[in-house]
Amino acid sequence: MSLFVFVAVLMAALMHAGWNAVIKVGLDRTSTLLLLVLSQIVLALALLPFFPLPGYSAWLWILASAAIHTVYKLFLMRAYQHGDLSQVYPLARGTAPLIVAIISILILGEGTTFLKTFAIVLIGLGVCLMSLRGGASGRMPPKAFVYAIGTALCTASYTLVDGLGARISGSPSGYILAATILDGLFTCAIVFVTRGPRAFTALAPAWRSGFFAGALSLASYWVVIWAFTQAPIALVAALRETSVLFAMMIATFFLKERIGASRIAAAGLIALGIVSMRV
Repeated sequence: MSLFVFVAVLMAALMHAGWNAVIKVGLDRTSTLLLLVLSQIVLALALLPFFPLPGYSAWLWILASAAIHTVYKLFLMRAYQHGDLSQVYPLARGTAPLIVAIISILILGEGTTFLKTFAIVLIGLGVCLMSLRGGASGRMPPKAFVYAIGTALCTASYTLVDGLGARISGSPSGYILAATILDGLFTCAIVFVTRGPRAFTALAPAWRSGFFAGALSLASYWVVIWAFTQAPIALVAALRETSVLFAMMIATFFLKERIGASRIAAAGLIALGIVSMRV
């Protein structure tokens, strides 16, 4: 991974943490998700005419990506119904890079050095450790754990699909915009069926912060999709999850939230993983 790609993915991780901080608009999680999705659809539709469309061979990958992203959201929402965000999200995100690394090495044949593999493990473990609260596990409910692992499998799946799909698409930008639109339409359809039209009209008061957060989210994953075409998928996937470290820094220095010893240790593991990836 070149220095330019390395820095770009770190900036994408920072943007990912940033939209999570911006999106605190007082809505429930499903409404917040819908607000993000609608913003991304509007942006993707506006930008798509300015970029080449993906090649025909990539459209099955785009369809698969959109479907997996939608299932990912459903699993994540279910996990949040049974467990706390502070535990569910790090566990779901931390295990995903480890799954991606195993599949990339054993099945895709993307070779990597021992040090790079060590870096992936450090970042993954560090992200998982973020799920500990104040030095204690807080005992995650079994259903939350199951849905969190399901979310991790979805994350690993769409990461691999997007990495391979972007490479054969001939247009990473066209790929991410098309996948964003399809994913958004799938999600909107599910929300409409389960919650009705009122779910959409209730978002009006929060559209400004939602639009900005949606733009940050789209830009963040756009950079990641491009990076998949420039570097091994496993390295990009692991480096992307450093967003949890940036989120902790934002919470500590800007939102004035307190952190425990376990999260400080987790931050150290993630930072060591980042350094190891560049050695």
